Amino acid sequence: MKIDALNWQILNCLQANARMSNAEIGRRVGVSSPAVAERIKKMEDTEIIQGYATLVSPLEAGYQLKAIITLRAFMGMLKPFLEKVKSFDEVVNCYRITGNENIVMEVVLKNQKHLESFIDRLITYGETKTQIVLSHVVKNSAIKPIK
Repeated sequence: MKIDALNWQILNCLQANARMSNAEIGRRVGVSSPAVAERIKKMEDTEIIQGYATLVSPLEAGYQLKAIITLRAFMGMLKPFLEKVKSFDEVVNCYRITGNENIVMEVVLKNQKHLESFIDRLITYGETKTQIVLSHVVKNSAIKPIK
């Protein structure tokens, strides 16, 4: 499915506020609420829209640290890690990447001691590098049309 200009306007509204009503989106983009609903349904069916989420503040939820951890898997340990990582509550996002490292994870942790114990669980799978996140520079930026 091609994303036309109207669908991009609808996507921009939803990316700004996924709880915006179809009526409000319709008012903003100049079409009826049923037309918005139909377009949204088509974008969901073709997986352009892949879901809706609630963003939670790790700090307000009790986590003191956010970190980026890269993993360079030991020989034969990548596939077992790819299964195991799904069970780690600390992992917010995990990407399989190219380059020297195989994995990049975004994690949330209670404190330094929690970070140490989490790294201890990871090192059975490979070598790790950890960077502590100080602040967001860009956060959940909207996907925009390709120019």
